[in-house]
Amino acid sequence: MELNTLEDLKKYKTIHLIGIGGISMSAIAEELKNWGFNVTGSDTTKSDLTDKLVSHGISVSIGHDVEKAKNADLIVYSAAIGETDPERVAAKECGIPEIIRGDFVGYLTKLYKETICISGTHGKTTTTSMLSICFIKAHMDPTIEVGAILHNIGGNYRIGNSDFFILESCEYSASFLAFFPTCEVILNIDNDHLDFYKTFDNIVKAFNSFAEKLPDNGLLVTNADDENCLKLKEHTKAKFITYGIENKDANYVATNIKYDDDGFPTFDVLYNKQEFGTFSLKVTGIHNVLNALATIAVAHYYGIDTDIIKESFSEFTGAGRRVEYKGTLPNGAPVFDDYAHHPTEIKAVAKAIRNKSYNESWAIFQPHTYSRTKLLLDDFVDALNCFDHIVLVDIYAAREKNTYGISSKDLSDKINELYPEKSLYLPSFDDVVDYIKENAKEDDLVLTVGAGTVTNIGPMLTK
Repeated sequence: MELNTLEDLKKYKTIHLIGIGGISMSAIAEELKNWGFNVTGSDTTKSDLTDKLVSHGISVSIGHDVEKAKNADLIVYSAAIGETDPERVAAKECGIPEIIRGDFVGYLTKLYKETICISGTHGKTTTTSMLSICFIKAHMDPTIEVGAILHNIGGNYRIGNSDFFILESCEYSASFLAFFPTCEVILNIDNDHLDFYKTFDNIVKAFNSFAEKLPDNGLLVTNADDENCLKLKEHTKAKFITYGIENKDANYVATNIKYDDDGFPTFDVLYNKQEFGTFSLKVTGIHNVLNALATIAVAHYYGIDTDIIKESFSEFTGAGRRVEYKGTLPNGAPVFDDYAHHPTEIKAVAKAIRNKSYNESWAIFQPHTYSRTKLLLDDFVDALNCFDHIVLVDIYAAREKNTYGISSKDLSDKINELYPEKSLYLPSFDDVVDYIKENAKEDDLVLTVGAGTVTNIGPMLTK
């Protein structure tokens, strides 16, 4: 199946998406609907995203819908959907062509003159969000796909009518290698998704290959504080722009970083060692200063005025589940929620909240996937020790089965071996809520952490 132009796709009148409720798949569905296709889909669970699709006239089945698959002209399926899925089996029997989500998004990237892909192990969602707001405020009317709910655009996508496509580009299963970017942002390269990559060297090779996909007249913006990111210059002839805090030779450097009582930073920026401006954020943490620098570099390259960048930062209060304020306990203690599921991200969040005013921190953590928990166990122990109190709930399996012989209790026990009585394993969410309400004081801070269902605990605590 060859897809290069919109006309190629128009041969397929009805397109069925298996796993349509996913953060990326739902955006694809809306884009196809906007282009006039008949879009159907299925997902295992009902959600706000599936409800929104239905409200926009897209037919969504909860559970398998073999008949919809049989009546489609093309099947798009997410990476979590295996070959034995009943809808895929039925489609194959009927000779209906199918394409995996990553390859289909790669096709979509061909349809825009300027496809800006934001990648890296950490910070993709926030940087995509910051940059998207800059482009919107500059009246550049971009199409956007972001990996979380961004309140500024009312969801996880925006359908624009310009030649700009801003896309969060995940490295899992090397799906970003199917994309055709004209501009790349590579924020960092870290040890993650080892269930797929096996070694860190393979991760580095994937990002190197991603950089090689840029055309010679393209743009690569990357983190000069990350040694592996700097080496990307060897893998592209595109324009190479760097940013950093520690590396003073970067093109964009943040200096004089200060925090207010909410932990929000203000900092000066030097561009090629000359004063460029002072910027303030409404999100916490030095990691977000780096994300902002990446945003500034791309926005400046595309001619967006500095005042518009500053105004955009003032309006961005964070993407969903990024130190997101959820309310308070009955005693007034604030509750936040964060998507962090890698030790580096957990450390960054712990460091970020230290700029807020509180007495003790309570982290309710749900590990994400058995493989990550097993392979990075010691790193998780080290990262979680950054909090005063730790509560562990069961591992969120996601795409995996527990062939690794690991559990959250193992992680809790390992923490307590090194830091006695610091961690508690409570598999029941109700028990977690009761425990936190009984033990967290009014001047403490509570944070739910993880990429799975742990996010449901915040509303239970603040109810």
